[in-house]
Amino acid sequence: MNIAIVGASGAVGQELLKILAERQFPVTNLRLFGSARSAGTTYHFCGQEYVVEELQHGDLFQGVDIAFVSAGGSVSKEYAEDITRYGAIMIDNSSAFRMDEQVPLVVPELNSEDIAQATQEGGKRIIANPNCTTIIMAVCLKAIEELSHIKRVHVSSYQSASGAGASAMAELEEQYRQAVNGEEVKHQKFAYQLAYNLIPQIDVFGDDDYTKEELKMYHETRKIMHSDIAVSATCVRVPSLRAHSEALWIETAEPLTPEQVREALSKAEGVQVMDNPVNLGKPIAYSAASNSEQSERPIAANFPYPMPLYLSGTDDVYVGRIRRDLANENGITLWCVGDQIRKGAALNAVQIAEKILSQYSTLNPKAQF
Repeated sequence: MNIAIVGASGAVGQELLKILAERQFPVTNLRLFGSARSAGTTYHFCGQEYVVEELQHGDLFQGVDIAFVSAGGSVSKEYAEDITRYGAIMIDNSSAFRMDEQVPLVVPELNSEDIAQATQEGGKRIIANPNCTTIIMAVCLKAIEELSHIKRVHVSSYQSASGAGASAMAELEEQYRQAVNGEEVKHQKFAYQLAYNLIPQIDVFGDDDYTKEELKMYHETRKIMHSDIAVSATCVRVPSLRAHSEALWIETAEPLTPEQVREALSKAEGVQVMDNPVNLGKPIAYSAASNSEQSERPIAANFPYPMPLYLSGTDDVYVGRIRRDLANENGITLWCVGDQIRKGAALNAVQIAEKILSQYSTLNPKAQF
């Protein structure tokens, strides 16, 4: 399979390289693209060295089967025609095409059948990766929707610095150092100091005083789930490095018990239930990973509830604090955590590619295998 990664030097691009290797994705040829500043940088993948090429207009993507694009919405829009011209499928991690009616918005555990819209004759050959907070929430909602239709969700997200990129993570670490040493705390990536603080704003405000991040959760969830579900979100930046957390209040058409929801989630693809309050204060336990890239994985049964510090770098969405909503007889409340660089971005993109590979024998009739 001939693969290209646009934005190879960014946090998601680097994670894509790790995940492709971990999951032994069949990469025959690999090309890395980036800005003029990144061009010439070398990275290792499966024992070979690859040099980042400068992204330019033209025929660079001739022969490419799948292009993972994670360089921002403006780059996606500008280069989409170049990327897909010769038949490559573009899996885009930006918001550029998410609400385009001709572009499927895919979380493989929920709506992998929508991929066909992009790959069929006359399709745009673009598949959009949803927003990270939407993905983490939607993976949890599917199992509940299968029990009873979800009417509405209130969600508060607690989003780590990594959601703003690798430079934001570095800034947060530097802010902690500055604060501890009594130095002036400087900020650039965030509107205010994030260390020892919470910022109840992610992205810009709209006319209705919701931020773009919050509106993404509303619109994207409806598109992915093909549902009239109503989502009201408050998105908060928190001073943790990696992995996002979300508190969900879910109202269903029929009342559900916590036991029903817990059982459904325990069987859901891509979900692990961590709902064991009796383990409060006990040592966190891990097991050996199934691949050489990750040294250990959390043992869900040993956690009282999911916490981002301990779940960074993992693949699943972890769910706990499952309980009846005291303010709504048809309500269920829960807490979930997911690594937004992996499942919220790079892993979801690779899972889309795996679905494509399993469903279609010939991806790019113009490519040379």
